[in-house]
Amino acid sequence: MSTSFSVIPLPAHGAEDVVVATQGPDAGAVYTGTEDGTIWRVRDDGRTVERVANTGGRPLGLELDPDGRLVVCDAKLGLLRVDPATGAVETLVDSVAGVRMVFCNNAAVATDGTIWFSDSSTKFGIDQWKDDFVQNTTSGRLLRRDPDGTLEVVLDGLRFSNGVALSQAEDFVAVAECAGRTVVRLWLTGDRAGTRDLLCADLPGYPDNIARGSDGLIWVTIASPRDPLVERLQHGPMVLRRLVTRIPAALQPKPKRTVRVQAYDDAGTLVHDIDVKTEGFHMVTGVREHDGRVWMGSLEEPSVAVHQL
Repeated sequence: MSTSFSVIPLPAHGAEDVVVATQGPDAGAVYTGTEDGTIWRVRDDGRTVERVANTGGRPLGLELDPDGRLVVCDAKLGLLRVDPATGAVETLVDSVAGVRMVFCNNAAVATDGTIWFSDSSTKFGIDQWKDDFVQNTTSGRLLRRDPDGTLEVVLDGLRFSNGVALSQAEDFVAVAECAGRTVVRLWLTGDRAGTRDLLCADLPGYPDNIARGSDGLIWVTIASPRDPLVERLQHGPMVLRRLVTRIPAALQPKPKRTVRVQAYDDAGTLVHDIDVKTEGFHMVTGVREHDGRVWMGSLEEPSVAVHQL
């Protein structure tokens, strides 16, 4: 294992995402959420882990709003807001056009408090994420919640929409298409406003959460390397795709073990490609660069990790 890479154990499993506090008494601390519903705070020295709140669901993506409160994408409960000082949990969005969300996943918060967030699937929840991935339902969405509570679906038909990030100038919002191995870019201002293109394509694996770091780059997790068998299945007959997801889990295609994250500038140029060889951590699903340290979370680990650039 590289000496620049370390793993910090947690009292619970599945620390899917990470966010770093940048202001107030907790500046430098890292927040993460685990499968038991708990939000944890890891002090920047990595030695102190504190329970902050429990959503009662399954927290995934974490962000901080302009007031220092946590915006939590809970796969089972929707878009939440958590006060890290008191542990109070508030529901912001749990339904779209009267229909309950089933897979709220990741978010980005603009300077004015607007929240851009992904709904990975309208067909399957987190406990059946492999079903949506293999069946390639293209039912993922990107939504926007304005500060006054107005809600709008801004992109749909996405292939397992996942991580969300804003550009430095907030002139575009990016959303990862996990099953497509791309990061889609929706332009918000200027001559291209309302149009979409790709920030990056043909990624070496399947992107999960993405986040803009303190370095201004958009960091992208590569949760698992590209699997040619899975991609053949995704484009095969639907009856075959459904049959594959019904066979015992032990016989289904599995994510390959890897620890990999990349960073792109707002023009889509690759700046960093970090590929750590270790047996002590795998399947990076959350990433956050802060002051030269790259924090990582994992859906499959009872820990977070940090890599020093």
